[in-house]
Amino acid sequence: MSVPVVQAQGLTLTFQTNDGPVHALSDVNLDINKGEFVSFIGPSGCGKTTFLRVVADLEQPTGGIVTVNGMSAQEARLQRAYGYVFQAAGLYPWRTIGGNIRLPLEIMGYSKAQRNERVAKTLELVDLAGFEKKFPFQLSGGMQQRASIARALAFDADILLMDEPFGALDEIVRDHLNEQLLALWSKTEKTIAFVTHSIPEAVFLSTKIVVMSPRPGRVTDVIESPLPKVRPLEIRDTPEFLEIAHRVREGLRAGHSDE
Repeated sequence: MSVPVVQAQGLTLTFQTNDGPVHALSDVNLDINKGEFVSFIGPSGCGKTTFLRVVADLEQPTGGIVTVNGMSAQEARLQRAYGYVFQAAGLYPWRTIGGNIRLPLEIMGYSKAQRNERVAKTLELVDLAGFEKKFPFQLSGGMQQRASIARALAFDADILLMDEPFGALDEIVRDHLNEQLLALWSKTEKTIAFVTHSIPEAVFLSTKIVVMSPRPGRVTDVIESPLPKVRPLEIRDTPEFLEIAHRVREGLRAGHSDE
């Protein structure tokens, strides 16, 4: 049996603050398998982003263990096992779109020819071919976020960690990017861990939905989606979709009543 791409066992994280300890995560047990699209949903401050940051070795757990590709989070970071897409696109305004995507490749020491090839390939993947020489201010918010995804994909890591990348966008743009992200996932077969506050977004995108409780963040439900891999937006009107959305809503409600 294959080892999960991400595995958390008894994962706990407590931040020490001037106002006393903040229990961000409590005894989280979770497996993310190769090729899954896993969404994390829960109220603000429930530890969704903290979990992603632990996987990315940006935060250190105070208890339990997390492994990425069978390695520690630190080893996985050093081996560049994942790309990370933040809530804001975080593009450098003085660099072109191509220059922003090239940045991690420059840091990693790829040759100029390799950099050019990867930039062209990832721009094509996110439907931004022809925008390489534009600057971020010349692109819409949705296009900037796609460029940010291209940067995370540039070095071809198997895992994509996405922290609410479409949260600040309007609903029409968000729907479009959801469709594009599903197409991208299908094409690349990456393993995706995705943080969201939106129940429809979580249900539409995911093969597995992790419902989290208010702080301290615990997993209250893990929902395996029966929806097909190919999902037009209209699937959101089907009884199957609405049933999963109802279960997510119930899980969020149950998490609150456990406080």
